[in-house]
Amino acid sequence: QGRLAESGGGFVQAGGSLRLSCAASGSLYRTSTMGWYRQAPGQRREFIARITLRGATDYADSVKGRFTISRDSAKNTVDLQMDNLKPEDTAVYYCNRDRASNYDYWGQGTQVTVSS
Repeated sequence: QGRLAESGGGFVQAGGSLRLSCAASGSLYRTSTMGWYRQAPGQRREFIARITLRGATDYADSVKGRFTISRDSAKNTVDLQMDNLKPEDTAVYYCNRDRASNYDYWGQGTQVTVSS
């Protein structure tokens, strides 16, 4: 089974930027539409962005225009550039295949904290 390792989270003031990276191992992720998700304290995990093998992207309304997803298929990585961060973006961020369920394998995630 492949593995997912998210990194790049941290503490930032509102209006700041962070770039998250996801290193995936295994052909499953290399040949899949990939996505980023987040889970805030006390809330369900939510979809925020996806990218197809051809590079087509889609975003949740809450991050559209502020976040940019990209991938490097050769390296099997998926990045998330986050600009103009808001306190409500505070969450643990995860990458996975598009439409991954809670029963699928998930990595440890990376914490993003945005102060007001």
